[in-house]
Amino acid sequence: MSQERTRTLYILSKMAMDALMTALAFVIGYYLRVVLPFPASPAEVTGFLAYLPMLIVQVLSVLTVFYFNKLYHVARAVSRVDELYTIFGAVSIATMLAVAISALTFKNTIFELDFPRAMILYAWLFGILLVALGREFHRSTWRRLRMRGIGRDRVLVVGDGETAQAIIRKIQWSPYLGYDLAGVIKPNGETHEIPDSLVIGTISELPELIERHHVQEVIIAMPEGTPHYDIVRVVNMCQRGSIAIKIFPDLFEFVTTGVTLDDLGGIPLLNVRDIQLRGWKLSLKRAMDIVGAAVGLVFLSPFMMLFAALIRLESPGPVFYCQERMGLDGRPFQMIKFRSMRQDAEKDGPGWTTKDDPRRTKVGAWLRAKNIDELPQLINVLLGDMSLVGPRPERPIYVQKFRQSIPRYMERHREKAGMTGWAQVNGLRGDTSIAERTKYDLWYVENWSLWLDIKIIVRTILLTLLGPSNKTNAY
Repeated sequence: MSQERTRTLYILSKMAMDALMTALAFVIGYYLRVVLPFPASPAEVTGFLAYLPMLIVQVLSVLTVFYFNKLYHVARAVSRVDELYTIFGAVSIATMLAVAISALTFKNTIFELDFPRAMILYAWLFGILLVALGREFHRSTWRRLRMRGIGRDRVLVVGDGETAQAIIRKIQWSPYLGYDLAGVIKPNGETHEIPDSLVIGTISELPELIERHHVQEVIIAMPEGTPHYDIVRVVNMCQRGSIAIKIFPDLFEFVTTGVTLDDLGGIPLLNVRDIQLRGWKLSLKRAMDIVGAAVGLVFLSPFMMLFAALIRLESPGPVFYCQERMGLDGRPFQMIKFRSMRQDAEKDGPGWTTKDDPRRTKVGAWLRAKNIDELPQLINVLLGDMSLVGPRPERPIYVQKFRQSIPRYMERHREKAGMTGWAQVNGLRGDTSIAERTKYDLWYVENWSLWLDIKIIVRTILLTLLGPSNKTNAY
C-alpha cells in the first residue's frame, strides 16, 4: 500500500472512530435520561428515532470542530494529556453548536422536538470519555501496524552532535513511531558524534540521496550555532514533491518561542525574555504546591513508612539522606531523599551515579528507577524550598562547573527547583546531557502556565506507574 493511501486510511479510520464514539455517547445519553430520573422524571418519553436528526448533527459538529482543531493531523507522538484537553474543549464546543443548529434548523419542521437537558449533559460527558478511549484504541492499533511495517516512513537526518544523536536514538529505540532511518547526512562533510555506518553522504548530495533512498521525511538537527543561512540552504535542497521537513530548534529559537512586541516611547522592541512566573501567578503556583504537597504527604505516608522500613532492614544507617542543592536565586538548601546507597557511598567524594553502581542498595536501586526516592521532597515543597514542578536542583559543586561551560545555565535558577520538570518528563533525567536539560528548563521558565504544571505532574505520575524502568537514565 502506498504512503498516501496509508495516510488517507489513517485519517479516515480516526474520523470513523470519532463518529462511532460520538454516536454511542449520544445513545447512552438518551437511555440514561430514560432510566435515571435526573433532574426529574421525564414527563413524556419520545422514541429514540425522533432524535436521529440531532444525532447526525452532533456527529457532524464533532467531526467539523475536530478538523479545525487539527485533531486529524498525522502525529507520531501525541501527549495524551494535551489531547484530552483538546478533546474536552472540542466536544464542548461541538455539543453547543449541535444544539444551536438543531434548534434553528429543525424549528417549525417535522423534526422539531424538545431537547432534554440531562440527555445533552450525558451525551457531552460520555462523548469526551468515549472519544478519548476510542482514540487510545486507534493509537494502539496503528502502533502495532507500524511495528509490523505498515505505514512507516523513511526519514533522513541532517546534522551532527548531541541533538542529532538524540533524534537517531529516539527513532531506533521507538519503532512504534513508524520511522525507518534511511541514513544521516554530514554537515560540511565532517562528523564527530555519528557512527560512520549511519552516514550515507554529504549535504551537496542531498537531493540525489532523497530520490535514491525514497525518503518521505527529513529532520534537520544541525549543531547549535549553525548559521541560519546554512539551514535555509538545506531546506531549499529538500524541495521535492510532498516530502516533510522538520527542524530541531536551537537555543535561540527555544528562547524566542513566546516572543512579544513591546515599545519604548513609540520605538518597537521585541521582548524575548518576558518571565511568565511573577505577580499573582507566583501566589497561584505556591498555593498549588502547598495543597499538592499536603495531600501527597497524607495519602502517601503509609507507603513512605513501608519504604522507610525496607531501607532500614536492608542496610544500617538513616532512612533519609539530606544533600545540599542550589535552588531559587542560587541559594543553597538541604534536599531530602530516601537513602538509596550505602552510608559510606561518598567516602571518596561526590560523583555521578553510574549503571550497576555498586554503592546502591537493592531497595535503593528500585526506588531510584521509579523516582520513589524523591517522595520526601514533598517536605521541601511544603517548607517552600522547592516546588512540585521546576528545574531539577544540582549540587553547588556541579553548578559551579556547569555555569562555566553551559550558556545561560544560571538563568534556570530564576525559579524554584522542582521535584519534577519539563526536561525529566521528556526523558532527560539522570545521566543525560546537562546542556539539553538546560534548554528544556529555560523553555519551562519562560513559558510557564498552570496547565503546563498540571500536565507535567500527570505525565510524571504516569511515567512512574506505567513507565518501564529499563529505559531510564537515573541509576
